[in-house]
Amino acid sequence: MMMLKLRTRWAATMLLSGAIACSGCVSVSAPDKPIVIELNINIKQEVVYKLDKGVQDMIQENSEIF
Repeated sequence: MMMLKLRTRWAATMLLSGAIACSGCVSVSAPDKPIVIELNINIKQEVVYKLDKGVQDMIQENSEIF
């Protein structure tokens, strides 16, 4: 009987200390200054083409069209 009371008190003490430890205060507030995000992005595009010899000759013969 004495052991049961001791275990009950121990369990109650642990539960109470756990509740006290978890009762911290958390506050969230907006910053005073605006958030600035700087992005430096470089986009490069390279187009590579290869023409058939016959197409190249046709373009040279009809250069006024192109």
